[in-house]
Formats: sequence, structure tokens, C-alpha cells
Amino acid sequence: MTPNPSQQFTKSKWFLPAFCLALGLVFLAACWIGGHPGEGAYSLGVMVVAGLAVLLGGRSETIRGLRGDGRDERFAQIDLRATALAGLAVLVALIVVVMIRLARGEDPGGYGWLLALSGVSYVLAVLLLRWRG
Repeated sequence: MTPNPSQQFTKSKWFLPAFCLALGLVFLAACWIGGHPGEGAYSLGVMVVAGLAVLLGGRSETIRGLRGDGRDERFAQIDLRATALAGLAVLVALIVVVMIRLARGEDPGGYGWLLALSGVSYVLAVLLLRWRG
């Protein structure tokens, strides 16, 4: 079975560096529009350096796994666990921020919406994965 062309592209060593560059350009444009072109140039620089590190770090198994061209079942499990841990860290931070804002009598604002979105998306994902599996 031949892999789908979009899967081939995302598993190439060029995808993540290209994504870093594209995201850096988006940061540059957003900061420029917001009146802070210097911050945008800095953000672009950071993303270019990150992209180059990923592109040129080809001998490292970890870098190759992050890039996608060295991914195997073991790295897929590592990636899944790392993603879950990162999501947990963001959720804990959101809960803390919402609780602090509520304790101060402030509106949780966008933090509350992000927390609600994470809860709803989690429940929907559990239902979908349970239904499919």
C-alpha cells in the first residue's frame, strides 16, 4: 500500500522546518500589524533557528522522530505520551488562572472559554474514540 502524498510530505525532513518558517512569518505579520515589527522579527528569528536546528540535527534519533522521518511505533507512543503531558500542563495552568481570577472577583474571560473548550473536546474525543473502537 502506497502512502498518501500528504502523509509523505508531513513525514519528510522538510515539513517541520517549513512549518517553523511559515509560523515565524505569521508571527512577523501579526506583530507588524499590531505595531511591533521588532518583536515580529525576533519571533521570526527564533522560529528560523528552531527550524534550522530540526533540519540540521538529522543524526539525532530524537530530532528525526520529531521531524517525522525517523518515526516508528516506539516514537509514536513517546509522542502520544508527550502530547498528553503537554495538554495536562496547559489544563492545570488554565485551571489555576481561572481560579485565581475568580478568587479576585474578576471575569475569567478567554481562559474560561479555553478551559470549557478543552473539557468539551476531551469528552467528544472519548465518545468518538469509544464509538470507533
